[in-house]
Amino acid sequence: MHIFDLVDRYLSARNYMPDSVNDLLDFYQQKYIMGEIDVKDYRHIFAYLHEQGAVSAFDYKNGSDIAVIY
Repeated sequence: MHIFDLVDRYLSARNYMPDSVNDLLDFYQQKYIMGEIDVKDYRHIFAYLHEQGAVSAFDYKNGSDIAVIY
C-alpha cells in the first residue's frame, strides 16, 4: 500500500481529507489492529509517517508537534 492509497481509504471512510499526518497514522493503526492491513505494509507506512513527523494519539504528549498535510 502506498501513502496515496491510505489517503484515499481515509477519505472514503471519513468523507473528508485528513488534517495532519497524525490523523493518517491513527487511522492506519486502527486498520492494522482490526486486521485490515498487512504487517509488511504497516511497517512501511508507519515508518514513512513517523519520518514525516506523525505522532500517534497513543504517544501524543505535546500539542506543538502537529504536522499538517497540504
